[in-house]
Amino acid sequence: MIGSLLGGVGLFMLGMGLLTDGLQAAAGDSLRDALRRYTRTRWSALLAGISVTALTQSSSVTVLVTVGFVGAGLIPFAQALGVIYGANVGSTVTSWLVATVGLKMQMSALALPLVGVGALGKLVLRGRRSALAMALAGLGLLFVGIDVLQSGMTELTRHVDPASFALPGIGGAALLVLVGVVMTVVMQSSGAAVAATLAAVNQGALGLEQAAALVIGQNLGTTVKAVLGAVGGTTAARRIAFAHVFFNVGTGAVAFALLPLFLGVIVRGMEVGDPALALTAFHTAFNVLGVVLFLPMSHRMVRLLERWVPDEGRSLTAHLSRAAAELPAVAVEAARKAAAEIAAVTFDETRRVLLTPGKSRGWARQLDELNGALRATREHLHAVRSDPAAPAVYREHVAVLHVLDHLHRLVEALAETELAAGVSRNRVSAALAPRLAEALAASAPWARDPSGPPPPVEALSQEIALQLRRERQSVLENTARGVLSPRAASRLLESLRWLDRVGYHLFRAVHHLERADKDLPPADPPAPESEGRRADESYEVHER
Repeated sequence: MIGSLLGGVGLFMLGMGLLTDGLQAAAGDSLRDALRRYTRTRWSALLAGISVTALTQSSSVTVLVTVGFVGAGLIPFAQALGVIYGANVGSTVTSWLVATVGLKMQMSALALPLVGVGALGKLVLRGRRSALAMALAGLGLLFVGIDVLQSGMTELTRHVDPASFALPGIGGAALLVLVGVVMTVVMQSSGAAVAATLAAVNQGALGLEQAAALVIGQNLGTTVKAVLGAVGGTTAARRIAFAHVFFNVGTGAVAFALLPLFLGVIVRGMEVGDPALALTAFHTAFNVLGVVLFLPMSHRMVRLLERWVPDEGRSLTAHLSRAAAELPAVAVEAARKAAAEIAAVTFDETRRVLLTPGKSRGWARQLDELNGALRATREHLHAVRSDPAAPAVYREHVAVLHVLDHLHRLVEALAETELAAGVSRNRVSAALAPRLAEALAASAPWARDPSGPPPPVEALSQEIALQLRRERQSVLENTARGVLSPRAASRLLESLRWLDRVGYHLFRAVHHLERADKDLPPADPPAPESEGRRADESYEVHER
């Protein structure tokens, strides 16, 4: 009996995990695009939350994506509340699937073939078809788990009288709510906890009122993961976690207070005689009531949470969070925003060094901050694996890695203040420096808001390379004639190469920032010999 119950819950959880992962992978870029496109109003955000949760069969996925997008500035916090509320309603789709299909139809004959076909498809297919096959296998395992759960619950009713759990009064109901919270925390899935409760009430192992109290607690239990995920997270993550808690606690309190009324309306008023369907209707009804109560108060909630969880000030890595790192689309988008902020600061600091060479006040601290931010962003992306089957995320991931590499080279150049000072000692490089400074000044605000066209830095980079190549020849000829000493020529050439590097890495950083933001395919790199910059000089071979 106990083995059947544990095995049934385990199979259901495993099936749910495969189903969620498969649907999420099959959805690919559409999951990210849907949330970005359909969250412009509170009501559209609500529908987006319901739809994405129903599609992925996981409210946790929806919450994590929302946290990442709010942190990245892609979704206003007010609209994010609608997504969170919708995720709670969308999570009840699993209950309807279990109550109407899993418990009512004899799925055991179909479930195992689904597992077999899905597993085989996962092995032989590629891309989205492989992901859909994995989801199919997960659906089969989910139904197998429900079947095993029902068998265990049938055996349980022979040994346990449900009336023995009917503790009198409000205290007994409150205890069952607490048990529901613990079930969700232990199983790490409200869907699995609700499925076990549905199987129990369907087999008569629990009364309807007992099961309803458990479901209220299971709904509350989902907030525990949100709170734990927000610990040490970004400001956006903490605000959304609090919003999640307020909604679920408020909704649960209303459902608990009106429990007899809810069940009376559903069972007698709507004439729902099946206890599993009645419990599912109750689960959906109190979440919908929560939306009706909380959605009109979204702006007040935003102001309240902004006071409770204030911004912590500017941080180059404010968009990064542990929660965002769990989903490739969100993790890459957060890294792109962080890279854009680092780029803007790097461009500003490079411009300062170019115009006023030397170590300014706070120079070392600024370098440390930039290096630390680059390191944190690379570490954030270290665990992210993007699939070429989701091309938009994959291309953005590659582009962000390029941006970080070029920014690292620019920060290295910032430390070479002596070479920067040497730029003014040559007439050609001294004439090019103000133009490069103007390009850096234009690139910094564009990096933070790349909605417009990028600054025309490519042509400037190529012109710098061409003119400095000619000047290099002139310096070497003057050295041969004795006009310049070898040591002075060497220092001058190093300064020329420094200017060339700055122009080149600015151009490439802007190039890849544009591709990351606008989802452009990678451009073919110019030939190594193009526009005067040869592969065997300046800074050797770089991708273009």
